[in-house]
Amino acid sequence: EASVLRSGLNYIVSTQVVPNDPLFGSTWGMNNTTSQLNDIDAPQAWDIYTGDPNYRVAVIDTGIDFNHPDLQGNIWVNPGEIANDGIDNDGNGYIDDVSGWDFTGTGLGTKYGTGDNNPQDGDGHGTHVAGTIAGKGNNGIGVTGVVWGAKIVPLKFLADDGGGSTANAILAVDY
Repeated sequence: EASVLRSGLNYIVSTQVVPNDPLFGSTWGMNNTTSQLNDIDAPQAWDIYTGDPNYRVAVIDTGIDFNHPDLQGNIWVNPGEIANDGIDNDGNGYIDDVSGWDFTGTGLGTKYGTGDNNPQDGDGHGTHVAGTIAGKGNNGIGVTGVVWGAKIVPLKFLADDGGGSTANAILAVDY
């Protein structure tokens, strides 16, 4: 036993981080107890890391519900933009893009085409995806995302009816 301790094989173990969010168990794939091969072992990973607000993840989909309680505080805010001043403060070609962009073809427009600065989700799919990625964990509400603290950059290319063009998807990726 003394040789094991000297060799550095004495690991510290603890209980796993399991969030108190009521819908955590229904998010298939986070901690699937029916099959060890079909999950990401999220509680084991959360013992090590739950996310960082400096990491941004673009969700290129139907937009984001900005009022969703599991996403409050986890939506990216463009530090180079001043809200509602009608100016492209950061010089990226998008006017007032404080929190992402809607590429579906309506609104203010950009140097690249039409669109607006309101990627609000009218379908629900983008919000679902964003929640799986960065829904706040251990807040007693809804679901838990893989990286609780990451910031979501909402980029809408699919309209509220679920349809969208690959050209607009490419613009979202370029953003």
